[in-house]
Amino acid sequence: MPYASVTDFVLNPIVNAATEFISSAGLPAVFVLMTLESACIPVPSEAIMLFAGFAVSKGELTLAGIVTAGVLGNLVGSLIGYAIGYLGRVDLLERNRLFHVSPARLKQTEGWFERWGDATVFFSRMLPLVRTFVSVPAGVARMPLARFSLLTTLGSIPWVLALALLGQSVGDNWESWRHNLGYLDYVVAAAIVLGLAWWLLKRRGDNDAAPA
Repeated sequence: MPYASVTDFVLNPIVNAATEFISSAGLPAVFVLMTLESACIPVPSEAIMLFAGFAVSKGELTLAGIVTAGVLGNLVGSLIGYAIGYLGRVDLLERNRLFHVSPARLKQTEGWFERWGDATVFFSRMLPLVRTFVSVPAGVARMPLARFSLLTTLGSIPWVLALALLGQSVGDNWESWRHNLGYLDYVVAAAIVLGLAWWLLKRRGDNDAAPA
């Protein structure tokens, strides 16, 4: 697939650097890399945790160690994303002309997160792409920090543990599995695009229907 070739061209150097980092630094590297991934930096968690699982299969790391480091990295990186949304809300959305969002829309977002935010934060931690960026809108919506932290931690455990166990199981075939899991990204990306298109059309329809 041409698109796969493009993403490999971009991601392969990142993955190579990440795996070398894990080989040399071990658990601290898993923590740092998962922190970067959850802070909206494109370091794929699939590669990090699959390779870390591979290291477990070789006896270089422990399963409990890589899962703990991965989950803690998820939490710290997510808190960074949350802070970006929380602290940047005024300058990025309320005052910025390019990305301006009206107070009414922000209030609507807060109401949506009040109703559906718990499930969104929890389940999005198990979805490629979405899991990386959900922290920012949670911060924008002023979701309570303690609740956000708890749901982020609980939602991260199944994803991190599953990848670690898979990496341990497949051993030196971890890279093939990384490519296979990469196709999930395309499905999620297509769903996001369709969702945004629907939202934009709905918003346009609401604006057209509004009285002058």
